[in-house]
Amino acid sequence: VQQCSTAVSLTMRPLTEEETKTLFIKLSEYIGKSIEKLINRSDERHCFRMIKDRVYYISESLMKASTSIRRDDLLHVGVCFGKFTKSGKFRLHITSLEYLSDFAKYKVWVKPSSEMSWLYGNHITKSGLARMTESTPQYAGVIVYNMANIAMGFGVAAQSTEQCQQLDPSGNVVLHQSDIGEYLRGIEDDMV
Repeated sequence: VQQCSTAVSLTMRPLTEEETKTLFIKLSEYIGKSIEKLINRSDERHCFRMIKDRVYYISESLMKASTSIRRDDLLHVGVCFGKFTKSGKFRLHITSLEYLSDFAKYKVWVKPSSEMSWLYGNHITKSGLARMTESTPQYAGVIVYNMANIAMGFGVAAQSTEQCQQLDPSGNVVLHQSDIGEYLRGIEDDMV
């Protein structure tokens, strides 16, 4: 087995104030003020840590246990919520879906006939929309569910709930951002 040596140090560190602000703004698009519930959970307190450009959601006990691992040997710890781009924007990964869906403000359900289209990375049209949370504003972050209430991904509402009622059947309702089909399409290579 060959070991790779990199010049980049993969040290785990807390997020800076600016990074935390950017992360919380992105999370608030999907879960609103429930960010506090994400951190101060009933089972154990959690936090966000950065390794390279990736942000991880970690329980405090796991974070303390990870300090016993050498820095060079630590690749990932916790759940990867997303990454910071080179321009400083934050991009959520599909691995955060479980936590986003627990606290989602706005939800969209797709018809069974449109599930596969969504899982292949396409937007949701009005003809594929089964129902939508009342008063969803345009450009709000939404969690997409199938009719069995299984979270399938997340996106941005292309239209508000009111605008969807007058929309033609081929009009986009939800703009695709991420879906569980990414695991199968090989996009997980981007997460390493």
